[in-house]
Amino acid sequence: MSERDATPVAVTSRSFSRHKILRSELLERYEHVTFNDEGASLAGDDLVAFLAGHPLAITALEQIDEPILARLPELRAISKVGVGIDMLDLDAMERHGVRLAWSRGTNSRSVSELALAFMLALLRHLPSVTRLVRDGEWRQVQGRTLTGQTVGIVGFGHVGRDLAALLDVFSCRVLAYDIAPLDDLPSHVERSSLESLLAESEIVSMHTVLSDDTRNMLDSERMRLMRRGALLINTSRGGLIDEQALFESLTEGHLGGAALDVFSVEPPLDSPLLDLDQVIATPHVGGSTAEAVLAMGRAAIAGLGKFAPDS
Repeated sequence: MSERDATPVAVTSRSFSRHKILRSELLERYEHVTFNDEGASLAGDDLVAFLAGHPLAITALEQIDEPILARLPELRAISKVGVGIDMLDLDAMERHGVRLAWSRGTNSRSVSELALAFMLALLRHLPSVTRLVRDGEWRQVQGRTLTGQTVGIVGFGHVGRDLAALLDVFSCRVLAYDIAPLDDLPSHVERSSLESLLAESEIVSMHTVLSDDTRNMLDSERMRLMRRGALLINTSRGGLIDEQALFESLTEGHLGGAALDVFSVEPPLDSPLLDLDQVIATPHVGGSTAEAVLAMGRAAIAGLGKFAPDS
């Protein structure tokens, strides 16, 4: 084995820290590694204390901004686990000379499969019919097939494109909208404005980045554009949807159901959405498959290699 790099590395990611293969592969390359063995949710003072003394870091969902970076003068590089970087203040990182390694698309299939599972579960009322059986009721509840539905994909990056490929098997009509220009669309995908997509889709699935331009992009006004009984799925970022507007749309019977893997505040302890039978809620598990965790972790390890002393 080649000589290991002596630069201290901090790993805030909980999934990485408990993954035996990733731990082993990182320790093969770096001599001094601090893992998040307690599985702590690191923020503020706790995050600063954990990262202190480490020039290199592998992070996940931790918020790293100006106040954090100002207290970590020795930090020089971050390798990000996962595809979202909205939790990183890139301008502050540049001011403090902290570089970023980040790989796109490493968890695309994991997230797109969850979105597909949400569609099937909502269409067939799986959570509610399971509850009926457990409560001793045995009656058929009529659902709908995914085949032939019109599905709108908001955000047509790696995950959106992968989801569109999966939906082709179901002969779905697929509409795509993105804040960036859409080029080289698959033959079965139609380019659409956001308003037309919302008005025509029976299922809307969110796969866009969270930014000032996209925060609360699905507000009450845009939800009113959606078809009555339409289904809304979000496996991207919670801040994309006005959750109070969604609650009102669901309770008023305009939207037929929603499946959310992400929330504006996580965990969503006080969200009224959790009380609704037509809502499926999962704890930000879109990228939490064995295959995706391994791929994202290995990409993060490779990213650290860009910051080797001789690079």
